[in-house]
Amino acid sequence: ADIYERTAQELAQQGLDCECLGGGRLSHRPDERKIHVYGYSVGFGRADHSVTTEKLKAKYPDYEVTWADEGY
Repeated sequence: ADIYERTAQELAQQGLDCECLGGGRLSHRPDERKIHVYGYSVGFGRADHSVTTEKLKAKYPDYEVTWADEGY
């Protein structure tokens, strides 16, 4: 929620609006080049982790990026 609020304020200063579509967590293991997306936000619910995963794969093509709905 803290990150969303800060980002929403920055965007509002530029005349833009945003909406949080859900949340989750990331496990980043740089030494293994792995990112795992999981869990949910108590306040915002669960994001569509498949979308997050595809965006991460595009940005970090040399990483193994996975996701699961389990976990908090």
